[in-house]
Amino acid sequence: MEQSIMSKVQTVARKNGIFDLLLSQAIDTAQVALIQLQNKSGYWLFESESDCLMSADYILFSHFVGNIDEVLQCRLANYMRKRQAEDGSFPLFYGGPGDVSLTTKVYYALKLSGDSASASHMVKACNFILSKGGVAACNVYTRFSLAEFEQVPWRTIPYMPVEMILLPNWSPFHIYKISYWVRVLLVPLSILYTLKVTAKNPKKIGVSELLIKTSEQKNHYFSKPFSLMGTVYLLLGRLGLAVDFLIPNKLRQHAIAKAFQWIQERLNGDDGLGGMFPAMLFSYKAMFALEIPENDIDFTRAKKAIQKLLISNNDEACFQPCLSPTWDTGFATLALQECRSEQAQPAINKSLNWLLSKQLGDVPGDWRIQCPDFKGGGGWAFQFNNAYYPDVDDTAMIAFALYQANDKQFDVAIDRAARWIDVMQSKNGGFAAFDIDNTNLYLNDLPFLDNLPTLDAPSADVSARGVMFLATVANRHPHYQTALNKCINFLWNEQEPDGSWFGRWGTNYIYGTWSVLVAMEQAAIPNSDTRIQRAVKWLKSTQKEDGGWGEDNLSYHDPLKYSGMYHMSTICQTSWALLGLMAAGEVHSKEVVAGICFLLENQEDNGLWRDECFNAPTFPGSYYLRYYGYDKYFPLWTLARYRNLR
Repeated sequence: MEQSIMSKVQTVARKNGIFDLLLSQAIDTAQVALIQLQNKSGYWLFESESDCLMSADYILFSHFVGNIDEVLQCRLANYMRKRQAEDGSFPLFYGGPGDVSLTTKVYYALKLSGDSASASHMVKACNFILSKGGVAACNVYTRFSLAEFEQVPWRTIPYMPVEMILLPNWSPFHIYKISYWVRVLLVPLSILYTLKVTAKNPKKIGVSELLIKTSEQKNHYFSKPFSLMGTVYLLLGRLGLAVDFLIPNKLRQHAIAKAFQWIQERLNGDDGLGGMFPAMLFSYKAMFALEIPENDIDFTRAKKAIQKLLISNNDEACFQPCLSPTWDTGFATLALQECRSEQAQPAINKSLNWLLSKQLGDVPGDWRIQCPDFKGGGGWAFQFNNAYYPDVDDTAMIAFALYQANDKQFDVAIDRAARWIDVMQSKNGGFAAFDIDNTNLYLNDLPFLDNLPTLDAPSADVSARGVMFLATVANRHPHYQTALNKCINFLWNEQEPDGSWFGRWGTNYIYGTWSVLVAMEQAAIPNSDTRIQRAVKWLKSTQKEDGGWGEDNLSYHDPLKYSGMYHMSTICQTSWALLGLMAAGEVHSKEVVAGICFLLENQEDNGLWRDECFNAPTFPGSYYLRYYGYDKYFPLWTLARYRNLR
């Protein structure tokens, strides 16, 4: 690798004038291309792609309610078939290992779509599922769907009665003690679990071939190793199930009404419960189970919210897990601000004004449970609208972009954002995405949704964005210095032994390390600090022969083997690594020069770049995304930053 990097550096040294010209041309063409992708309202919105789960869920949902769009179903099935691996499985991300829970859902969805169990691709999928233990090895999320279709008994689902909505805040378990993404799933699921409505399943299709009879008879549906606390939960659940018939009907109806009211308050108009496809789908199913009239406004809006996530072309269709306009617009704006060109200024002005219109006011939100006395809002949500769930990551990044505009018209918005971020700090000094002190570790063993992280604990990447912004406002408002110092200490404590930082919301240690190094630059931490130098050394050690960087999502499963490692370089991870190194003062290093060359060499004729990989986990270890904007704005930001620092 050393020889390859040195070759690039020597070439650049010999042709420095040409290199400068190529760099400026690359920035100019990328800038124009990005501006052309801006919506006339001022925002950017790029597609997001997940595994086949959303498409399979929708097919199962349509057979659950008995309303099947055959054309859409065919396109969804085409999309899924094309993503099957050689061993018959369906992976969580491109090139990843097969997942038994996902493969089971896709298998059932394809069978409902008309695929014969004897077709070669179905036989391969069935064999894979059986080799992993069959349905009994699937997670609760998949088994819940199978229970609705009467393929497994309801006893295979952990006890989740709707009465949990009535538990007081001080109880060991309460919905506000778990993460927002589990919360918005668990409330509608608890209604469905309690009512146990059977899917219409008009074609009466089942998947008995996926059951390993001995496992079913032995009740091994909870074979996953649980801690002592997890075992206690299961035992309490069995006790609750045994006495469930004693719950007074009046109390049950009260709990159902309260749970549905909770959902209604968060339906988010046409943008859906939680802004997330699974929550939208379950809220729709809960309304169906409660026999809400189809012409009811909540019912029609819930359906519309799901349809907004559909991407369809000639023969394929899939559902996005969410929409990301605020996130995309914030980063695209930062990239254009770094270009420092008059040509980009109109687009920047439009984006900042659009972002300003999306800042939340004094509206209800689940985060207020932890700080009921806070007056006002100030946050931004990830989606077009999601007022109950603003997030610190978006808010800090957007407020930083507003600050960089150096325009007094944004001062009020910046101050409001700072006040809100300040109140969202957890006791350990860090910031989580949506909640405060969501750190009750004993809840990690809840068996309700064993495929999702139960908690929204403070993470290095979100905290880094908090530092990046607070470091700017602390200059004008010293009272934020305390929060800033606490968060910096949190980040030092989160540094891995090898010098990197974990990436909760982006893949992975490269993402986390970039985020922290940029934050430390804003906080004026000296580059000579040994902790900064350890991070620099780690980033340099993971550079590939072609000058780029790449990291596999398997680093969430086996960090010792895959941290900073991948079989190829990617555009977005190379950009992150370069932004991190430049923030640490390495702009003239041979590694940075080689990385810049990699980006220049891989720019396409349209001025943009293209990655073919999943680049962000929604839930590390179980659910991953590909954000199509990452390979558009991050390399532009990187090249412009490099030019400015040179």
